[in-house]
Amino acid sequence: MSRQWKVYLSGEIHTDWREQIMDGCRKAGLDIRFDAPVTDHEASDLCGVRILGEEEKKFWEDRKGAGVNAIRTQTLIREADVVVVRFGPKYKQWNAAFDAGYASALGKALITLHDEEHNHALKEVDAAALATAAEPAQVVEILQYVMGA
Repeated sequence: MSRQWKVYLSGEIHTDWREQIMDGCRKAGLDIRFDAPVTDHEASDLCGVRILGEEEKKFWEDRKGAGVNAIRTQTLIREADVVVVRFGPKYKQWNAAFDAGYASALGKALITLHDEEHNHALKEVDAAALATAAEPAQVVEILQYVMGA
């Protein structure tokens, strides 16, 4: 008997890696519900002050947004069967590293996805992952294999 898997796609928001994975899984006929953080950068950054009110200091503006976003992120990671965390070629993605650590602490099946140039910098994160992929297509193949498709 098959079941629907839940996969959370965390990390870098500047490329189409999520769409590549979702399209590949759809083409492979995999029954997966995908979830992700809010990927509209401005909406994500400003959600706290837009909902809870303005702040004089940027620190508190960011703190409000981080808290509101964490409600979504923590809930969806807890519900996930698999968490895929993408580290892109640019920017220091502390939130992605935090999501990977949170998923690992919860005992979630973690797949990291990043270019070879980040192997050394992410060695501890990769050590916590059950698989480390370099391409979205490899993530699709992993999901296809573990789902027995």
